[in-house]
Amino acid sequence: MNASWHPPTDSGMSVRHIAARGLSFEVIEAGEGDHLALCLHGYPELAYSWRHQIPLLAEMGYRVWAPNQRGYGMTTRPEGVDFYRLEYMVCDAAALFEASGARTLTLIGHDWGGVVGWSFAIHRVRPLDRLVVMNAPHPRSFSRAMRYWPQQRRSWYLAAYQAPELPERMLLRNEAAALRRLFLQQAGDPSTFPDAVVDVFAQAAMQPGAMTAMLNWYRAAPLNPRPRWLPYQATVEVPTLIIWGEEDRTLGLETLDGTEEFVPDLTVRRLPGIGHWVQQEAPDAVNEALRSWLPGGR
Repeated sequence: MNASWHPPTDSGMSVRHIAARGLSFEVIEAGEGDHLALCLHGYPELAYSWRHQIPLLAEMGYRVWAPNQRGYGMTTRPEGVDFYRLEYMVCDAAALFEASGARTLTLIGHDWGGVVGWSFAIHRVRPLDRLVVMNAPHPRSFSRAMRYWPQQRRSWYLAAYQAPELPERMLLRNEAAALRRLFLQQAGDPSTFPDAVVDVFAQAAMQPGAMTAMLNWYRAAPLNPRPRWLPYQATVEVPTLIIWGEEDRTLGLETLDGTEEFVPDLTVRRLPGIGHWVQQEAPDAVNEALRSWLPGGR
């Protein structure tokens, strides 16, 4: 992570650095065995966002790796927008699975981590046992929703983040005040984000080059030619669980419409009153959904 947070010594979690694809990934790990649960965070978060789920998954028999994705935390930050194309992140996930030595993979993603998960499953990059996605719509369903004003209005920031340098300055000035507000504004209940939690994310974002790397995920998105990374059918063949905080102010519920067309084996758990940061805002409900749907790692 960064200097402001380390797993408690009695948590069963530890931090290690994994070399993969020429990068060094900072990873929170727990558990053991041949079935890897790979937990991928979103923007502007960290592996820390999985702190409530990692112990549960380890208890269920999984070996759990929650990496800080490229550009985040103490993971390597390549310079240049092109290094943050979605295909790079998908290959990072595959390389981490291979580095783990595990034989079976369950992929769990939130926000941008969910986007990586969808692409990983659609392209069948490696065999998947199951896919769990939290508050990240299937790309075809999102594309449909973006034809209409309500989701276009919610997604205004996608264009704003394309500008060079200005978004970094706006988000980081005054000790990252705007970034801190983002967590509170996007939460169903802001009290679920006390200062001590928000500080972890803010301090990481204020590290040299970190905010630019995080925004480069968005800046690189238009560089992905749609036919190349998203097949027309975009079918996900593995059992898939979507956990969705209904009070998400960035992604409307309509972005879920039609998902079953692309995911034949689909389960959806909607959590009323919960915002975008679903696994942090409602850890008990999310953990219960995982416990009841996942078969366990052994």
